[in-house]
Amino acid sequence: MDWGNVTAEDLIDALREVDWSSPPRPLSEFFSRFTVPRSSSKWNSRLKCNLYYYRTNYFILIVSVLILGFLRRPLAIVAALLTALNIAFLNDSFAGTFSEKVTRTVRQFSPHLAAKMRPPLTPVIRGRPSSKRAIYICGRPRWVFVLIFSSVSSFGLFLLVS
Repeated sequence: MDWGNVTAEDLIDALREVDWSSPPRPLSEFFSRFTVPRSSSKWNSRLKCNLYYYRTNYFILIVSVLILGFLRRPLAIVAALLTALNIAFLNDSFAGTFSEKVTRTVRQFSPHLAAKMRPPLTPVIRGRPSSKRAIYICGRPRWVFVLIFSSVSSFGLFLLVS
């Protein structure tokens, strides 16, 4: 694939739709093959390719650095975990799987509450479901969860800085 022709929006869309449950790439592969690109276009292309190919490794690396950096402050660890969960909610497959597992767990304890957590019916236009369907988490639009988690993690990080 020619990563030089891929736009940032295309890369973000691909990262949203790809399955993140794949295991991380081996550490020997992740750290061993680094050479500095000679031009900015090659640097840009390499960055896009690596972000897509090593997505799980980078996610684990970022969360690990945040946890290690904030190990002395428990609130910082909570803020880092909420930030990681917030980023994970932006991925379609993670949001769907998370919603399904939470709904299944709630159904065991409270079937009435689980019925309220179902997403609304998807409108069908001319015999086909919409290709750009909204993602629901526990019966609410995804943006509600992203807004809540980003607000709480931002507030936690603000408390740490001040």
